[in-house]
Amino acid sequence: MKVTDHLRKASATLFSFEILPPLKGRDIRSIYEGIDPLMEFGPSFINVTYHREEVLYKDMGHGLLRKVRLRKRPGTVGICAMIKAKYSVDTVPHLICGGFSQEDTEDALIELNFLGIGNVLALRGDAIKNEGHFVPERDGHAHAVDLVRQIAALNKGHYLHEEETETAPTDLCIGAACYPEKHPEALNLDTDIAYLKQKVEAGAEYLVTQMFFDNAKYFAFVDRCRAEGITVPIIPGLKPLTNRKHIAFIPKTFHLDLPVAFSTELAKCRTDEEVKQVGIEWGVQQARELTARNVPCLHFYTMGRSEAVRAILKAVR
Repeated sequence: MKVTDHLRKASATLFSFEILPPLKGRDIRSIYEGIDPLMEFGPSFINVTYHREEVLYKDMGHGLLRKVRLRKRPGTVGICAMIKAKYSVDTVPHLICGGFSQEDTEDALIELNFLGIGNVLALRGDAIKNEGHFVPERDGHAHAVDLVRQIAALNKGHYLHEEETETAPTDLCIGAACYPEKHPEALNLDTDIAYLKQKVEAGAEYLVTQMFFDNAKYFAFVDRCRAEGITVPIIPGLKPLTNRKHIAFIPKTFHLDLPVAFSTELAKCRTDEEVKQVGIEWGVQQARELTARNVPCLHFYTMGRSEAVRAILKAVR
């Protein structure tokens, strides 16, 4: 079932979550260990992230360097297929611009459609760690809106090479990302929402927010989107803080603010366990308020760890 079908048929706020593919060398059991504890809450869909390759430069001697591409987390499509088969739950693979030509993208979309995976989250993706800014693949997409357009075109049966005659339209539900506190590269929130509207006009059928910790910013963001004519569902993305490293890492990496009340409690924490408990309590407050306001779905970024999300859901459900 498509994400939009789940949202349309729901009589109450749904629940979904996102996982990471395992590092190379680990098997599917590591995925199941993160999913099993959450299945009692009946997730409507599970997102699986995609991580582009990293680039290393190996010293070959005599002043020569060799460029090496490494992919640490393979298997997004395969993981989606396995999850769907084992749990009978819909999956949403992430598809990014980075590292993909348009032909690569078309091949990936054809494979998803063939496997009966009816959803895809279209993202630009991050720059390679050693590069200061995002660089698209040759003949690839530079922006998520272009990726959305390609998926929407394929849904209409428009393939890259029109001379192919024995083809059929795909049937993929297209999701996209949004940022209540604006994308880090956006000049301001107004321009960010203008670009977001372009993604929706290009074919994005629902939106999932970057994580946030201040519900007021989510509600204000939704209001601004609606005022600009963006009418598709906007799903809030949540992540409980679970260790002391998160306190500095998450605001800096994701360019977001922690509310004063939350940061005051976190400042009192001396151990990871104390941070986790404060993070769970804050997550419960967020989830309860969002549910009371009838948001379409609570989407949790689990990073493959279910304990904190499970505690939040047990308190809310």
